[in-house]
Amino acid sequence: MTNQPVITVDGHAIPLLGFGTWNLTPEVARTMVAEALRIGYRHIDTAWIYHNEAAVGDGIRDAIEAGHVARDDIWLTTKIWVAHFDRDGLLNQAKESAASLGFTPDLLLLHWPKREPSFEETLGALNEARDQGLTRTIGLSNFPSAEFREAQGLSKAKLVTNQVEYHPYLKLSKLKAAAKALGSSITAWSPLAQGAIADDPTLVGIGKAHGKTPGQVTLRWLIQQDVIAIPRTSKVHRAEENFDIFDFQLTEEEVDRVHALARPDGRLGDWIDPAFKWDEEWA
Repeated sequence: MTNQPVITVDGHAIPLLGFGTWNLTPEVARTMVAEALRIGYRHIDTAWIYHNEAAVGDGIRDAIEAGHVARDDIWLTTKIWVAHFDRDGLLNQAKESAASLGFTPDLLLLHWPKREPSFEETLGALNEARDQGLTRTIGLSNFPSAEFREAQGLSKAKLVTNQVEYHPYLKLSKLKAAAKALGSSITAWSPLAQGAIADDPTLVGIGKAHGKTPGQVTLRWLIQQDVIAIPRTSKVHRAEENFDIFDFQLTEEEVDRVHALARPDGRLGDWIDPAFKWDEEWA
């Protein structure tokens, strides 16, 4: 890994700043993954349901061939879609994803919680994928804290992260506490609130004090919490801007001011199965 902040979970060093590929077409994903690795990102996130795994793999190979990075320096994450949570479906998709990427992923996540098939079957299959060498580590995405704990109780291997929506307009105290208690981590998707942070007066003011943008302040706020952030963009200059967060630090008072922006209507992506409920907290 390059010399940038990491969080070590179960002996694995995961770069705290990654590059997300949700909603990127294959053509754009290939270009942007290669550019992100050139810029210095060493953590790439994709998913089967994004329909761009093959392009992400091509972008990684482009960067390797250009001499920008070695495979061993990249943390690569993909996700099992909910339609594949039965044992055979999960193992087949894990094999398909590895083949599409052209690389064994470092991390394989369950994309959303689902009660049928049972957690026991799905977590068992996820562990089996790891045991078969289809991924180095396993984890979750979009699991509330109760289900996070339940899943870890059913998993032989450490669930190294829970990837969820997190940005200044959400409060994740319970989920972060669960991750800490379980020896795991939190990864933030939509860390820039899909652009909503750009004109926020609090973030603008903090940014001016450091010569930084609201987006840079937000990403710095996340990694100072040891939360992994995976901002996504289709613009090279924005990827460069998002990466330029390692030369300043927020004060405790500034961190608290960002936390104070959380609000009841802050969630942007409420696609969780009705069988589950988010940790609601607004104090």
